[in-house]
Amino acid sequence: MHALIRRQRDYYLSHATRELAARREALRRLRAALLAWEPRLCEALQSDLGKQPTESYMSEIGMVLSGIRDLLAHLRRWSRPRSFWGPLAQFPSRCRVEREPYGVTLVVSPWNYPLLLALDPLAASLAAGNTVILKPSEDAPATSAALAEMLAETFSPELVAVVQGGREVAEQLLQQQVDYIFFTGSPAVGKRVMAAAAAHLTPVTLELGGKSPCIVAADADVALAARRIAFGKVLNAGQTCVAPDYVFVHRSRREEFITAYRRAVEQMVGFDPLHNEALPHIINRRHYERVMRLLEGVTPALGGQGDPESLRIAPALLTGVTPESPCMQEEIFGPLLPLMTFESLEEVEAFVQVRPRPLACYLFTRDRGTEQRFMSLLSFGGGCVNDTVIHLAVPELPFGGVGNSGMGAYHGRTGFETFTHAKSILRKGTWLDLPFRYQPYSRFKAWVLRLFLR
Repeated sequence: MHALIRRQRDYYLSHATRELAARREALRRLRAALLAWEPRLCEALQSDLGKQPTESYMSEIGMVLSGIRDLLAHLRRWSRPRSFWGPLAQFPSRCRVEREPYGVTLVVSPWNYPLLLALDPLAASLAAGNTVILKPSEDAPATSAALAEMLAETFSPELVAVVQGGREVAEQLLQQQVDYIFFTGSPAVGKRVMAAAAAHLTPVTLELGGKSPCIVAADADVALAARRIAFGKVLNAGQTCVAPDYVFVHRSRREEFITAYRRAVEQMVGFDPLHNEALPHIINRRHYERVMRLLEGVTPALGGQGDPESLRIAPALLTGVTPESPCMQEEIFGPLLPLMTFESLEEVEAFVQVRPRPLACYLFTRDRGTEQRFMSLLSFGGGCVNDTVIHLAVPELPFGGVGNSGMGAYHGRTGFETFTHAKSILRKGTWLDLPFRYQPYSRFKAWVLRLFLR
């Protein structure tokens, strides 16, 4: 690992990654590789998560291609220095801000979207002019192996290298001195990543998770809300960091919502979801058993059956939920949706505000005042009004958490800026050198300084 990092740093210091043409070429090569390897990658995602090719393209491959297209379209403009005249107190001067790459970057990606969450930050780092060491998750072995082969065929290891292995390998990588760490995973592991980065004062981006609330107001289109919430919960079997983790429904619309949610799930995965090959499965036995334990103490109004052989869990809507229920103590990361009711929006606001800030928040309402109140007063990473999850698919929207759900963001221009340092430069003219800043400071100099510096 030390030798690999040294090789990448030597390559970076040769300035081979800095030119705009080289960065654009790296993105084109990544795009071409992704298109050529699409069948193999879909097979790997099917093996690891049970995803069908259409879902794999919609939620992973297509989103990476969309992000690369956005980077290629705007990279020239984003790379230009921003310049402006200096303040009168610094006359004559011209200021500029240049975006410079960090150098050797480490991307540690998770298993739930093993392609998207590896290649999206990798593309942003390459666009910024860095070299990249990618550590994919050992819990998605088929996708990790396919990524390693694809990237080895596409790039030299001095520019992009994949390091496979388990937790011990990840910890060894984190002990090395790199120039930037980008981590996606759980808050518990994120804390260990940040502690390891502190040893070298390495800057980090942490994309974590949390319990993302979904609120269905009394005036919402309940049938539409149920369908779009079910989409966010069935997608990837609920193993999505921005999936709705629990739903608050106005008490007057509870029964209507239960009926509409049951209908939406049946339309998506049928009456026997455990035997529906289109339904992704839980990543492994350990996570399957963890999700099934979260059913304790609640009543499924729908679903909740599990098959330990296929690792599928029927999408469930859980009633009888209290804040003390096991399913409300941790991020579910599965197709279970706890349902609670409310009378006033102030109840929901108070409930969400006293808990760790979530990665996402979803509100279903027709009232602009309710929308404005919730979107401005609640703190969360990002979200939607009258939909779920799809804000993740807009390259122009920064994606990231806040507080316990993460720090930093990426996608589009934000991703380019995440992997670059804003270097500030002031160029001072030499034809005029006013004496007011130099000692000794007379009363007249003090008056002039106060005139200009205020």
